[in-house]
Amino acid sequence: MGADDPLSKLVVDEGEITCFGAVVNYDYKVITEMDGALTVSLGVDDDSRLDEFQWENITGLVITPEGRFLAYNVRFGLEFVRPIS
Repeated sequence: MGADDPLSKLVVDEGEITCFGAVVNYDYKVITEMDGALTVSLGVDDDSRLDEFQWENITGLVITPEGRFLAYNVRFGLEFVRPIS
């Protein structure tokens, strides 16, 4: 759930990503590690869909070296945390 907004939910289940109740339809992902941060960048193959994709979907996920989990696109970035049971 969102760290500052418990109604915002992000679910990553193997290759399927659901954010704010909608499945992210992406064509590929690029996984990189730099300075201890793990980043997953999502993209589409069709350049004519690129702008729409970047505005309407999560385009990246990051796990920081400190263990924070972030999702972002060109409009926002949001930290997610596991719900406390």
